Formats: sequence, C-alpha cells, structure tokens
Amino acid sequence: MLVIIIISSFLCVGLLALSVIGLVVRPKSIIDARLDDMDPGLSLLDAGGGAADVAGRVAGPINRLIPISATEADKLRKQLFYAGYRAAEAPTIFRAVQLVMMAGVPGIIVAAAATRGVPMSTAVLWAVLGAGLGFYLPRYVLRKKIAARQLRITCGLADALDLLVITVEAGLGLNAALVRVGEELKGVHRDIYEEFEMVNLEIRVGRARDVALRNLVERTGVDDLRSFVALMIQADRFGSSIARAVRVFSDSLRTKRRQRAEQAAQKASLKLLFPLTFFLFPTIIMVILGPSILNLIDLLGK
Repeated sequence: MLVIIIISSFLCVGLLALSVIGLVVRPKSIIDARLDDMDPGLSLLDAGGGAADVAGRVAGPINRLIPISATEADKLRKQLFYAGYRAAEAPTIFRAVQLVMMAGVPGIIVAAAATRGVPMSTAVLWAVLGAGLGFYLPRYVLRKKIAARQLRITCGLADALDLLVITVEAGLGLNAALVRVGEELKGVHRDIYEEFEMVNLEIRVGRARDVALRNLVERTGVDDLRSFVALMIQADRFGSSIARAVRVFSDSLRTKRRQRAEQAAQKASLKLLFPLTFFLFPTIIMVILGPSILNLIDLLGK
C-alpha cells in the first residue's frame, strides 16, 4: 500500500511539474508576437479564451511525453470537428484531459483506499479500473457530443433548405442565400448558422465553392448534408436550377424525417416492454393478488 501511495504521489507531482514548465518555459511563436504587436486581442493563443490558453500550455508537455501517431491525431481532429471544436489546440487539450484523468482517477482511488484501510490487492484492482475509466470517459463524452450535434444539424436542415429555396427564388445568389439563411437560423439552429458562416468565409478568401461545400461535410459528418452538398455541386457543375434541385431534395428530406419518426415510434413499443415487465407488472400483480394471498395465509394459519 505504501508503494502505491508513493508511486501515485510521484505521478501527480511529475504532471504538476510538467504543467508548470509548459506554462513558464514555452516560447511565444513569431505569429503570436506579431499579432500581439498589432492587437493583443488577436493572439492565436487567446482565441479560445484564457482557459483554452492555460489548457493548451499544460497539454503540450504531456503530449510530448506520450506522443500520438499521425493517423490517430487525424482521426481525433476529425471527431473534434464533428463535435464542433475547431481550435488548432483542441486535439492537444483533449489528449491532456484524457491523460490527466487516467492518472488522476487512480490517484484519488488509492488515496481514498489508504484512508479507509482497504487491502492493497483491492486498491490495485480499483486503481486499474479507475485508469480505464479515466481513459475512456472523455471519449464517451466526445461521442455523445458528436451524436447530439449531428442530430441538431439533421433536425434543422429541412428548415434551412426551405429558407434556401425562398432566398434563391427571390433572386439571391447561392453564397448570399447561405449567409441569409444562416442569419435567420442563428437563434434557432446555431450549429447550421456556424457551418454556413464558415462556408461563406472560405469562399470569401478565394476557395472554390465545391471545395468549401466538401469541407462543410468533413466538419459535420452528417449523411443528409453530404447528399445535399453532392446535389449542389452537381447542379452548379451542369448549370441546373439550384432552387428546383433544393426544393426536390427538401421534399425528400422531409419524407425521410417522417419515416425516421415512424420508425422511432415503432421501436418505442419494444423499448417500453422491458420497463413494463420488470417494474409495472410486478406492482400490478401485487395489488391484484395481494389481498387474496393475505386471506389465503390467514386461512392456512388457522
């Protein structure tokens, strides 16, 4: 037990020392220095706020200590894009959180076990389970955020396409229509507004429209949005009517959404079977048969 406490304390002190070194020693890049000379509010490190700055500096030494492969880094960056985290330091911060939790949760478990006098074998077992929990919990939270954001985009896409049809038929170009639709949906579907705004910014800096639309799909990972982007690229390439193509796709999207709702309603009966079986039916049986069972017990007791 004493050995485990010493090792956990050493790990915590080492991580704290690495964090302090990253905060103090990390040099400022040339780009950050120039941006600070122009306007201190434009610093890349401060783009996500003070908390992101500190987290990014703490994450650097930890990730240098335990590097990640290029394939895993690219996969993690894409998942963070799906969840809505576009900052350059987001993968580094995620890795830091994951590693700190993997080391911190076992430390807390071991400290609690030492104060309660738990045997060493039990403490080691719980520490291993805590390390696994600390490693997989951030990934679980990330998957939940990805699913929630993709669901929000899918639910708001039909409304966005209806507004897009109206704006295009009113005479606006596709770029201006995307901006207008994003502004109208800013308070209702914030994720769609941010993605359309990003597409417009990419087109403004000179990127081709089809490339900007493909990047939209890469940032979201929504299947309906992928089909919509493919339709828009084909209509733009062959000179077809964008308004007519979007109207047809919007109708098919609403049909698909209605079918998904019907499918979810059909699954609801099956999902309700288990709670009814294990919680409601025993209560009903007790209420119905309880008096009869009590009378039978009294009768046999005599």
